[in-house]
Amino acid sequence: QVQLVESGGGLVQTGGSLRLSCAASRRTLSSYSMGWFRQAPGKEREFVAAISWSGANTYYADSMKGRFTISRDNAKNTLYLQMNSLKPEDTAVYSCAAAYGRVTSFSSPTPYNYWGQGTQVTVSS
Repeated sequence: QVQLVESGGGLVQTGGSLRLSCAASRRTLSSYSMGWFRQAPGKEREFVAAISWSGANTYYADSMKGRFTISRDNAKNTLYLQMNSLKPEDTAVYSCAAAYGRVTSFSSPTPYNYWGQGTQVTVSS
C-alpha cells in the first residue's frame, strides 16, 4: 500500500507560482510512474502531467506545457509540480497518483493504483 500526501497548495494571484509536493509513505516511489491530475468544481478530473519511474520521461497536457514542470526525487520519495504563470482557470484540487508497472497511457487515470487526497490551488484574477 502506498500513501500519498500532497502539500503546497494555496491562494495565488494571476501570474504567480506555486510548487506542489507529493510525499509517499511506507514504500519507495522509485518503482512507480507518477502523475498529477486536477479537478475543478463541476468539471471532470483532468490530466496535468506525468513522469516515468526514472524521471527520464515527462508528459504534459497541452495547456500546461511551458508553464508547469513535473519532477521527482526518488531518494526523498517525493514528487513535485512547479506551476508558473498561473491563471484563474488553473483553480482546482490537484492530486498526485502512482502507477505500478508498465504504463501505456499516462494521461488516463486508469493505470494509477494509488491517489492522494488532493491540495487546493486557487488563482485569483
